[in-house]
Amino acid sequence: MQAEVRFIEYMDVGGANEWSQEKVFSQASMLNLLSQHYGTIEPMPERGAAPAQRFLLPDGTIFGIIPSTTTPFCATCDRSRVTADGMWYAAVYTRRRERICASPLRAGASDDEMRALIRTGWEGRRDRGAEERKALEQDGLRVGAFIGIEKLRENPRLEMHARGG
Repeated sequence: MQAEVRFIEYMDVGGANEWSQEKVFSQASMLNLLSQHYGTIEPMPERGAAPAQRFLLPDGTIFGIIPSTTTPFCATCDRSRVTADGMWYAAVYTRRRERICASPLRAGASDDEMRALIRTGWEGRRDRGAEERKALEQDGLRVGAFIGIEKLRENPRLEMHARGG
């Protein structure tokens, strides 16, 4: 069986884990360390909508890095999540949440109806949550590991531990 290893940068999930930029082991650091051990690493062609940027080692091994903290990729992301209480989030840090999963399913929605609901929600997404969180840090609206209280009052689910995701 062949599999590609994926590395992911330490993600900003907010104050619950005392996140800070200093804790991030960046894609650049990963590539530097790996190239010291394995030699020249070549980037592979564009990743499309997948979250990992892929690389090739001299021996032909392919691996990926998900640079979610240092290089947010919200605009091209094709991932969403559903929480245990049936909330659908089109992005990790989206401000918009929709209860499109549990209620329609419980009401007996068909597969086609569910596909239509999800398609409509997906096509309407405009959130750039990770990019917005990075901007909060750059704009000084973030205090250390925590999102400022004013921003949390606007949207308490900006912190991952309040989302359940």
